[in-house]
Amino acid sequence: MTGHTLALAQQLLGFDTINPPGDEAACMAFFAGWLETQGFDVTLSGFGEKRVNLIAKMPGSQPGKPLAFTGHLDTVPLGNQTWQHDPFGSDVTAERLYGRGASDMKAAVAAFAVACVTHQTAIRAGKGVVMIITGGEETGCDGAKVLIDEGILPPVGALIVGEPTANYPVIGHKGALWLRCETRGKTAHGAMPELGINAIYLATEALGKIQHFEPGASHPLMKKPTLNVGRIHGGLNINSVPDHTEFDVDIRTAPNLQHATIRQNLTTALGDNVTISTLVDLPAVLSAQDNSWISNVYRRCQSLQAATLEAKIMPYFTDASLLLPALNHPPCIILGPGEPGMAHQTDEYCLLSRLAEAEHLYGELIVDWQEH
Repeated sequence: MTGHTLALAQQLLGFDTINPPGDEAACMAFFAGWLETQGFDVTLSGFGEKRVNLIAKMPGSQPGKPLAFTGHLDTVPLGNQTWQHDPFGSDVTAERLYGRGASDMKAAVAAFAVACVTHQTAIRAGKGVVMIITGGEETGCDGAKVLIDEGILPPVGALIVGEPTANYPVIGHKGALWLRCETRGKTAHGAMPELGINAIYLATEALGKIQHFEPGASHPLMKKPTLNVGRIHGGLNINSVPDHTEFDVDIRTAPNLQHATIRQNLTTALGDNVTISTLVDLPAVLSAQDNSWISNVYRRCQSLQAATLEAKIMPYFTDASLLLPALNHPPCIILGPGEPGMAHQTDEYCLLSRLAEAEHLYGELIVDWQEH
């Protein structure tokens, strides 16, 4: 690994881009400046106060679509536990780079950016590269939605998503359907509950039903869809009958399931006392394992793995859920140096060895793309 990759990763980690509330502006401005000094054509695109996306292009001189990388610069909050290491990237200890976003996924952004710069001669003599860097990914791919609505995404031939996979090539991930379920009752004095309709009781009945709800059939690779109720809120004060309750449901799905069908089936199962609205609707991602480019990625990654590579997916979602349909479904691989188990954890880190592997691996894939 070059010192440039570690230095750039630490610089990106040094910016507080915690989402919510979300503030990628300063980090994106720094990164845009860095890319421009390295010869990239950079476009910044805002989507709210201090919310920013970035598209960087290094064009080639040969016909054909460029290779694309994508990553996000927002991070999740630090959590309630005390960190033993600086969450903003200053600590490198025991071959680990610590910081919020080290694995998910600023180290990957640094690795593929430096790999592009290292191989820019091949890129300019070939078909080029594009980097799509988003804000707002952690809260439902907000930045990617804006890029698509703006219509400024360039055509690409293949997409590498730098999310944490420990440098194992991953061909897809589950979809995410987040739903808000609401019950409405009638308020009354807590000493006279018979005059009201308790919305919490209505929600409790719905929660009893949802525990036995099956979102759909199993998928050969992604297995059974999952469902989790992650938040509930109801009532205003202890001595009133609550007239409104809401709870949020997180359903993770596979390509064999239609989100509209799941929502309709859940609506039927919960009955007339529950109103359902959609918060996030992100389809599953799955590339064909026998695609020639995917096969080449596997070949490049095999040397880093002791066992024969197998088709693998991740349970988390990525911006690829929205980017791939907008880009006309190019082949896609999820491949990054971060540790999947470190994402969103206290004292999050990325191994320096993984970072070095990723920079080299990205470089090989860049050169392969330009030459074929």
